[in-house]
Amino acid sequence: MSVKIIAEVGCNHKGDMDIAKDMIRVAALDAKADVVKFQKRNNRELLTEAQYDAPHPNPQNSYGDTYGAHREFLEFSLDQHRELRAECEKYGIAYSTSVWDTTSAREIASIDPVLIKVPSACNLHFEMLGVLADDYKGEIHVSLGMTTKEEEERIVDFFVQRDRAKDLVLYACTSGYPVAFDELCLLEITRLKEKFGSIVKAIAFSGHHLGIAADMATIVLGAEWIERHFTLDRTWKGTDHAASLEPDGLRRLCRDARAVSRALTYKSSDILEVEKVQRDKLKWRPKPSAAAAA
Repeated sequence: MSVKIIAEVGCNHKGDMDIAKDMIRVAALDAKADVVKFQKRNNRELLTEAQYDAPHPNPQNSYGDTYGAHREFLEFSLDQHRELRAECEKYGIAYSTSVWDTTSAREIASIDPVLIKVPSACNLHFEMLGVLADDYKGEIHVSLGMTTKEEEERIVDFFVQRDRAKDLVLYACTSGYPVAFDELCLLEITRLKEKFGSIVKAIAFSGHHLGIAADMATIVLGAEWIERHFTLDRTWKGTDHAASLEPDGLRRLCRDARAVSRALTYKSSDILEVEKVQRDKLKWRPKPSAAAAA
């Protein structure tokens, strides 16, 4: 099975629909990713009044006078998400979105993408998970960054009880931006496969690291999906750009991941067709003895 690649735009579009559409085009035509993913928030529901009115913790990355204003600047409406989905269809790539609250879950479920993602920050929001389990029939992808093993079991059991575990994809993830290689903890993929592989639909990987070498290892370990942040320019204003792949990085990820997926097979016969000519020409054989020749 070939690994699938999600190009997570998130909020790297800087609140600009033209940039968002350009990122869809690049991800689809240049990189040949499988999915483009955005984010949806109802900021008044998600944030307390104090959080909404507080200054952005990193003012140099803020698009507003307060954190709430910053988040609203980056937010697309449901109609705009419908437009983004149509743009994805135009270029032959799947549209998806991460949802951060109950209202957003209902809204995005209403436009029926192939998958909806639950970010690590919201994977214990069981009211929101219930909306997805009850009102949405597609795949539900859940990141497990900053999540205890007991919490993982609660999440999986929640979907088991609602007969939705076979639509559930679990992501090994370390929630940092960016993440050092010694904190990627890729063997968590193996642990998740051993513990939940027979229960859920698939195990996946969401990475916030530099480069693409580590992603290749996740395929060998059994990840069926790889999600990476994507930007057109890592120097742009915003918190996620530094941990994102630029277009050529995303293209190389998609190319190399599919090559590694194709290579992960057993030989179909002891001697493959490609080997036969070389075997006849190069394989050592004992010389016939003189006695045998006589």
